[in-house]
Amino acid sequence: MVLESLFNPFVVKKKPWEMFFAGFLYSSIGLLLSILVFQDMAGLLMVFFTVIAATPIVYNTIKNEEELDLNLSGEITLLKEHSKVLYFLLFFFLGSVASYTLAYVFLPATLVSIVFASQTVAIGDINRAVTTGSLTQFGIFKGIFFNNMRVLFFCLIFSFLYGIGALFILTWNASVVSAAIGNLIKTKISVISAGLGFETIASYFSITAMSLLRYLSHGIIEIAAYFIAGLAGGIISIAVIKHHLEDERVLYDALDLIFISIAVLFVSCVFEVYITPIFFY
Repeated sequence: MVLESLFNPFVVKKKPWEMFFAGFLYSSIGLLLSILVFQDMAGLLMVFFTVIAATPIVYNTIKNEEELDLNLSGEITLLKEHSKVLYFLLFFFLGSVASYTLAYVFLPATLVSIVFASQTVAIGDINRAVTTGSLTQFGIFKGIFFNNMRVLFFCLIFSFLYGIGALFILTWNASVVSAAIGNLIKTKISVISAGLGFETIASYFSITAMSLLRYLSHGIIEIAAYFIAGLAGGIISIAVIKHHLEDERVLYDALDLIFISIAVLFVSCVFEVYITPIFFY
């Protein structure tokens, strides 16, 4: 596969920032193909195309992590190795967010409404699920935490069943986050443009930066939790296939990753509910 050959999983693990360009490239190509060929279903198909392109490099990386469980001693050493994969995946996520956000901001409004229709519906569903029953800070925190726990659970299950199944959920989340960021950018720019006319270039870049910070300040921590859970599920999946699950090191390592992912998710919810609003609302 041509796209697969552009990035070597063993090289990008040492240079994780290269995965930003992989995420941007794969997402851009997936978006373009989905618009040209399947425009009415572009919102979902662009995610599928991105996942298809990223599957070989992510699968080979997770397979290597499972082998490390058998060859390295010491959980701290293993977690340090896994952290390299976490950076690798986070840069891929950021590249996808950058690609989708640019598309949301610069594509014609009619096309955006078609391409990001599913993402817009998802944002509305999330907001309703989070605020249902209580508008207190603790009520919102509880709603966000349990909603995010549900996503984390599916990341774990998808990765266990499909090896890299969590990649679809995470790429989908990248498109949803991008729609939220892009919508905020457009909304703020329209307000400023109405009052300032053409004196909006500096404001445009300021709004873009603040929009990214608003969502990514806690979003990166949240996505890190999903990636950690996905890595745990992928390791268990490959261990089952290779009949390595009887080695307790693999199971202990996966369990450690699951507990770490839950702890990281809790921290992200604290940031989202109690810290982010102080600076960005």
